Amino acid sequence: MTDSQVKSEAVDTELSSSDAEAGPAAQKYIHRKWYRSTFYNALILGICNFLAPGIWGAMNSLGAGGAQKPYLVNGANALTFCLMVVSCFFSPIIVRTIGIKYALVFGTMGYAPYAAGLYTNNRFGTEWFVLFGAALCGISAGVFWMAEAAIALSYPEPYNQGRFLGFWLSFRVGGQVLGGAINLGLNANNNKAGKVSYNVYLVFIALQALGPFAGLLLNKPSKVQRKDGIAVKLAITKSPSHELKAVTKLFFSRNFLLIIPLIAQGVYTEAVMFTFQSLWFSVRARALGSFLSGIVAIISGNLLGAFLDRTKIKLKTRARGAFLIILTLQGAWWIWATTLVTEFHKSKPTYDWNDDGFGRGFALFLFWVAGFQLNYMFLYFVAGELAGTDEEVIRIASLLRGTESAVQAVSYGLNSIPIIADVGGVYLNFGLWAFALVPGWLVVKQIGVNLGDKKLEREGLAQREKQDASD
Repeated sequence: MTDSQVKSEAVDTELSSSDAEAGPAAQKYIHRKWYRSTFYNALILGICNFLAPGIWGAMNSLGAGGAQKPYLVNGANALTFCLMVVSCFFSPIIVRTIGIKYALVFGTMGYAPYAAGLYTNNRFGTEWFVLFGAALCGISAGVFWMAEAAIALSYPEPYNQGRFLGFWLSFRVGGQVLGGAINLGLNANNNKAGKVSYNVYLVFIALQALGPFAGLLLNKPSKVQRKDGIAVKLAITKSPSHELKAVTKLFFSRNFLLIIPLIAQGVYTEAVMFTFQSLWFSVRARALGSFLSGIVAIISGNLLGAFLDRTKIKLKTRARGAFLIILTLQGAWWIWATTLVTEFHKSKPTYDWNDDGFGRGFALFLFWVAGFQLNYMFLYFVAGELAGTDEEVIRIASLLRGTESAVQAVSYGLNSIPIIADVGGVYLNFGLWAFALVPGWLVVKQIGVNLGDKKLEREGLAQREKQDASD
C-alpha cells in the first residue's frame, strides 16, 4: 500500500468518525416517556450519588470527617477503600446475579453506618464503631462505584455523554456543598481548630438512609428510552469463572496498565487535600471551604462535559486538549502546594478567614477540589474509550473504581501518619503526577485515532443487533 493510500484511508477514517458522531442525532426520534429518558436516569443516578458518596464527601470535605485530628478517620477511610478493591473486583458477578439496578441499590446501603460511626465518635468518643461503619461502607461502596460508572457510560446517547457525566457528578460535589452549608450555619462563630458539631451527622445519617429508596427509582437498562432509539444493554451473561478471567485479562491489557498512573495521581489527591484542610484551618474556614469548593467543582466539571460533547471538534483533539489542560493545571497546583506545606510544617498555623495569609492556602484547596472533579470526569471519558462492548463497560468500570479504591486506601492510610499528613502526602502526589504524564499520553493520543471511538462502536453494534432482530 502506498503512502498516499494510507493517508487517504486515514482521512476517510476521521471523516467517517466525525459523521458517525453526528449520526445518532439524525436518526428517527421516538416518542419517549419522561420517566424512561436518559435525563431522568441521570437525575436518579445523581440523587443516589448525592445521598451516598456525595454525603460521604461532604463529611470528609469538612476535614478528616469533621474530627479534630485526621488520624483515626484517615485510617478508617483506608479500611473502606481496601474493602472496596475487593468488592469492585467481584462486582461483575453481583451484576450477573441481581442486575445493574439492584447492584446500585445494594451499593448505597453501607454509607449510613459510616456516618453513624463518625457521629458516635464525635459525641461519645467511640472508636470501634468508626471502623465497623467504614468496613460496611467498603463492602457496599465498591459495588456502588462500579454500578454508577457503568450506567453513566452506557445509558446516554453518544452526543450527550459528557453532559451526562457532568450532570451526574455534580450531585457528588452537591453533597459537599450541602455539608459545607449546614456546617457553616452551625459553626459560623467557631474560629478555632477542633471538631464540628455532632448535630451535623444526624442530618447526614438521615440523608444517607434514603439512598436505597432512591436507587429503586432507576430504570433497568431494557426500560430506558433513548432519543436515538438504540436499546441499552448492560448485563453479564457468562459464567462467574469466565467473568473473573475476563476482568483479570482486561486489567493486564496494555492500555489499562498505562492509565493506572493517571488514575493514581488524580484520586490520591482526595486524602491529601482534606487532610491539608483539617490541619491548617479553623472549623468555620473548613466549612466555608467545603461549601465554596463544591460550587467551583460543579462549574468546572460541567464545562468539561460540554467541551467533551463538542462533536464539531474531532475526538482526538478533545481528548488531547483536555489531557494537556488538566495535567498542566495539576502541575502548577503541586508546585504551589509543595511551597505552602513546607512552610506550614515549620510554622504550624491555624488559619481563620480573618487572618493574614488565609487566602494562599484556601485558594489552593478550592483549586484542588476543582482539579479532582476534572480528573474524575476525564478518567471516565478515557475508560469509556477503552471498552469495546457493553460487557467490557462493566468490567472496565469495576477495574477503574477498584484501582481508585486501592490508591485511596494507600493515600488515606499514609495520611494517618503525622509526617505524611503534614508534608509527605503532597510531595508523593507531586511525584505521582510527574510519573503519570508519559504513560497517560500514550493512551490519550490513541483516542480518535488507533482506538477509534469506542462509544460509537458499541452503539453501532447495538443498532445492528436491533436491526437483525427485526428482520
